[in-house]
Amino acid sequence: MADKKENINTDGNTEKYLISIIGEQILDGDSDRVEVLTAGNYIMKNGRSYIGYREYDEENQGVCYNNLIKVENDTVTISRRGPEKSQLILEKSKRHQCLYQTMAGNLMIGIFTKTLCSKLSEKGGTLEVSYTLDFNSDLVSENSFKIKIEENSSSVNEVE
Repeated sequence: MADKKENINTDGNTEKYLISIIGEQILDGDSDRVEVLTAGNYIMKNGRSYIGYREYDEENQGVCYNNLIKVENDTVTISRRGPEKSQLILEKSKRHQCLYQTMAGNLMIGIFTKTLCSKLSEKGGTLEVSYTLDFNSDLVSENSFKIKIEENSSSVNEVE
């Protein structure tokens, strides 16, 4: 059954949520941690949650990616649109092959989702996922991320 694409605004004009993303990666015994706080959009519709936000490339000024994360039951789909496109499917206790575009070319990577915990509601919440990446069936890295979504209080007019 084909899944209809949801349209969530990522144009930066009506972002009503604060999206905090903490990502960790272990590669060859070395650990790396990235933290991002950005404005974005969030909706819950027909039992699915959609998180949309823009990401700017630090190395290439002016390059922007539109990211859409769909959460449905035990599956998270991360779609990235920009100069390179990718779609990663994270399904609890399952391995998926995913196409990942880079400047150097396309890669087919394996993703095995170890844990997936969604505590998302109509007003936001958290999503935590841990997974491994492999290339040609060889383990490349162990990864995890936590996304916290909350209403953006700066969009509310305060009276002094």
